[in-house]
Order: sequence, then C-alpha cells, then structure tokens
Amino acid sequence: DLVGHSLGGLIARYYVQRLGGDARVRTLVTLGTPHTGTRVVPLLTPLPIVRQMRPGSALLEELSQPARGCGTRFVSFWSDLDQLMVPVAAARLEHPDLSAENIRVSGIGHLALPVHRGVAAEIRRALSGKELWRGAIDAA
Repeated sequence: DLVGHSLGGLIARYYVQRLGGDARVRTLVTLGTPHTGTRVVPLLTPLPIVRQMRPGSALLEELSQPARGCGTRFVSFWSDLDQLMVPVAAARLEHPDLSAENIRVSGIGHLALPVHRGVAAEIRRALSGKELWRGAIDAA
C-alpha cells in the first residue's frame, strides 16, 4: 500500500500506472493530488517536476492514457477548501481504466489533509479493505 500527498501522489500514481508498480501496490491513497493538474503552479517555475503539475503537462497526458489491467485500488481524498488545487476537483481521480474512489473532505486546506483525524480514519479503512464513508468528511 502507498499513501501520497500532493506531488507525492502523482509520483506514486506514475509508479503504479506506468512503471508496473500495480504488481506490488494493492491500494494507492492520494491526498490533494492534482490528477488533472492545477493552475496554481507558475508556468515558468524552474523545477521541471513542479511544471508537471500544470494541466496538459506531458506527465498528466501520459497518465490519461489507457491503463488496462491495472489492478491497484485508488482512493483519492480531495478538499473543497484546497487552495492549491485550482479547480478543487483537480484532485479527483477520474480514469476509465482505474478502480478509483473519490472522497470529499469539507472545510480543511491542502496541508491539513495528511494530518486530519477524519481523513486518517478513512485512510486506515481504505488500507484495511473496509467499505469507505460515502459522505463528505467534515473539518469538525
């Protein structure tokens, strides 16, 4: 099992989806990961890896390609108050070949996702193979 936050989630997804990591990873949990890119990342940033988080980047185009047979289960946590995901739905994982569940978190920002008590409880559930909560996780 792998858990990745933000860019770490994209790196883990690339490993699972494009480098054969699905043979070793049962569940990949992502937190605030820009699966379709975020417009917050400056176009002229000097770091190529950061530029890969822009919508339409080569990395994101590659991840949108077919991934038939990928057996990893994906669980993506996204927040309605994530200031680094523009739009916030960019952190949702929608891919026809992937088994993906999207969990909405309400009322917390990008940096709080990995340390929020409710999110941590749902991560534990996801990694144990139990049914996930179908409503939104609230900040309270």
